[in-house]
This record gives sequence, C-alpha cells and structure tokens, in this order.
Amino acid sequence: MNAAASPAADRAEDARRRFLARAKRPLLIGDWTRALFLHFEVPAAALQKCVPFDLDLWESRAFVSAVAFSMENLRPSFGGALGRWLFRPIARHDFFNVRTYVRSAEGPGIFFLKEWLNNRFCVLSGPLMYGLPYKFARIRYESNEGRREGRVGDTLAFAADISGTAERHECAPGSLDEFLIERYTAFTRRDRCSRCFDIWHQPWPQIPVQAALHDDRLLRDIFPWHSKARLIGANYSPGVRNVWMSAPRRVTQDGSAGAGVF
Repeated sequence: MNAAASPAADRAEDARRRFLARAKRPLLIGDWTRALFLHFEVPAAALQKCVPFDLDLWESRAFVSAVAFSMENLRPSFGGALGRWLFRPIARHDFFNVRTYVRSAEGPGIFFLKEWLNNRFCVLSGPLMYGLPYKFARIRYESNEGRREGRVGDTLAFAADISGTAERHECAPGSLDEFLIERYTAFTRRDRCSRCFDIWHQPWPQIPVQAALHDDRLLRDIFPWHSKARLIGANYSPGVRNVWMSAPRRVTQDGSAGAGVF
C-alpha cells in the first residue's frame, strides 16, 4: 500500500498501524461486499439517551447509519485450510446493522445499536464473543438494472439507484461522507460489559446515491429516536476485501480498553 497515494490512504495506513500496535495481528478476515449506507440525522439529545458512550458529532450534528451488506469468505487469520473449513458454516451471510458514531479514550468509532443477519450460527456466536447485538432475520438483497433493493423480515424495505456507481471514488477528506464511512474501531455493550475491537481495510470505494426506505416499521418499533430522524443521504460501495478484525477487548469505565476478552 502506498501511504502517500491519497488522504484516504494515509488515514487507512494510520489505522493499520494502530491495529497492529494494539492487536499484533487480526483474529478474523473477511470480505464486506455490496454495501449500501443509509444515513439519518437525529437530535443528539434523543440519541444520547440510547447510547452508553459519548456521541461523536460532526459540526454539532448527530447521525445514525443503517448499513446493508454481505459478509463473504469469513475465516480466521490462522489455521490455513483447516481454519477455513471450520468457518464454513459462518463464512457467508447478509447483514443489516444500525450504528451510530461515538468517541472514547480509544478514539472515534462506531457503536452498534442493533444488527440483523440471516445466519443462525453467527447469531449465537457474535453476542458471546464480541457482545454484538445480533438478531436473526430473513434478509433478501437484490441488485439488477442499476437498482439495489432489500428487505429485512416483513417490516423493512429499501431501494437505491446504483446506476452511476461505476464512477466510485474515495471519500473526500474532511467530508461528512468520510466521517460516516471511514471508521476503524467498533464498540459494543452487552450485559453491562463494554467491548471494542479494531478493524482495518483499504478505503471504501463509494459514491453518493439516491435511496429511500419504503417500509421503516422495523426501526420505528425499536428505536424511540427514529420518529425524529431524517434521512439525509446514502452511499453505495461494491465493498472492501480482506477486512481485518481484531479480538475484542473490554472497555473500562473511563472509556479506555483493558485486557483482551480471551
């Protein structure tokens, strides 16, 4: 990787160095493909009540993003062919996650409010290992004729025009797109235990797109802030390959990471 290639590459290289300084090597590697980001602006006061970390604001504004994507080729970073074989039951699945943006002593990151996926093995393992708020759902994503559509269960449906995505590019430095998309630390909270883990990948190749939620009952029924949310934009990316994920670490009361969970 040429760290001087672009500001986005510089930021990704910094994230790679932090990752290796903290975790030494990834625990898991996978491909995140065909990602659609739906971004909502939410009143900070209403959102903060639902988040156990301080919100990370952009120009005093708070945001939530819903991300529809597929996990492919998930495998451990060790174990070779045997490790890949053991991971076959969870190697591929579709995600729909709802996340917001937070800051702690570990730095800026994302906090997962809720995640739906269509692999029951992952639904069991993710909460135990990472504290992730997983829930099983029937998910159907389709891309055809320049359109990306999806359904999560019977109460959420979206569509986006991706006909111009051949012109994709890295997020502009200092932009709202960069703030919302290029994040390299994730935070979770389960049973009063806070955790974080690091992520590394090449910069997202993306482009802003027109998108709409045709059915948002899933979000309205779960999140009290959603009635005050406003869809302000969307981005589409074909994805990033060979994403590194570290082992989880416990986060102490002051927001700094303690010893690893394992």
